Amino acid sequence: MLKQYHLRDYRFRLVFYVVALTIIGIMVVGSAKPSVQSRQIAGFAIGLVVMVIVSLMDYNFILKFAWPIYLLNIALLAAIFRIGESSKGATRWITIGVRFQPSELGKILLILFFAYFLQKYREKLNTIRILGLSMILAGIPLVLIYKEPDLSTTIVTALIFIALLFLAGLSYKIVVGALAISVPSIIVLLTLILQPGQEILTGNQALRILGWLEPEKYPNIAYQQQNSIMAIGSGQMWGKGLYNTDIASVKNGNFISEPQTDFIFSIVGEEMGFFGTALIIVLLLFITIECLLVARKAKNLAGRLIAGGIASLIGFQSFVNICVVTGMFPNTGLPLPFISYGLTSLVTLYLGIGLVLNVGLQPRKYGQEESS
Repeated sequence: MLKQYHLRDYRFRLVFYVVALTIIGIMVVGSAKPSVQSRQIAGFAIGLVVMVIVSLMDYNFILKFAWPIYLLNIALLAAIFRIGESSKGATRWITIGVRFQPSELGKILLILFFAYFLQKYREKLNTIRILGLSMILAGIPLVLIYKEPDLSTTIVTALIFIALLFLAGLSYKIVVGALAISVPSIIVLLTLILQPGQEILTGNQALRILGWLEPEKYPNIAYQQQNSIMAIGSGQMWGKGLYNTDIASVKNGNFISEPQTDFIFSIVGEEMGFFGTALIIVLLLFITIECLLVARKAKNLAGRLIAGGIASLIGFQSFVNICVVTGMFPNTGLPLPFISYGLTSLVTLYLGIGLVLNVGLQPRKYGQEESS
């Protein structure tokens, strides 16, 4: 389980980016809602310990338990429907000693399982049998997440799965064919949703999309995003300052509900300005690139899939969150990695970084063939 590693292979640069981003997040969370800052600091401390421990555990040893990991993921997601706690119309939390969100941990567990599965069947990946089996295995947790309901996490988790297939060697013909079908389908779907009396989407999901497409017709739905855009714009270059008491502040006027979570980026824009938002985007980009660099040098396909999967998780989730806060996507309810308040999200992200660090500690040597 533990091996002899070389200190020179430890990705301290990646650790620096992650820690710097988390410290910024702690400060912004404290400005958005001071009462939860201490819990975010605790999550940071727990996350660091988890990251260091996992970074020293051989990921190949962990993958020997791929099927138990998959079944644990399914069990936790299914447990929500029996012992889950509801909040704002969704049931996403369970308490087993500690209160946590299984769908956040589920992203990491799914990456681990498919790192094992896709490496084992890499030679048969482009066959109907293995592709179909992969989709069924990914579909079960995706359906459970969707039923919570949590459409945004379902979409991001599906994108991670697609990225893993691509990294494993999915045929370009299949990728192009899927894009040729999906892109026009999305356009047609959005057009149909705008039609009066449509029944494709109902409830809160439909209202969020309609509020995004036609904010003037649905002001009670679109106000969160509109106020977020206003907050970001009001920060200008350097922002109004963290912990400010400016009476004209969107945050201080309580125009954004729960600003410490999904809409934390709007607080960054208002209080740290363009400089702060650019700094966070650059750090998220650097973290994603570092994970991809680790994936590139991984000694086998499983390592490449783990590092590439974590990169896709951070990259996709950051992109979607920022697009939502700036009005480019419908309101989805996804946290911004390492910045938004939430112990489950923060600790599981550090778990993912720990896995990437371990992959980096076992690089492929020059001229060495990939091990299976």
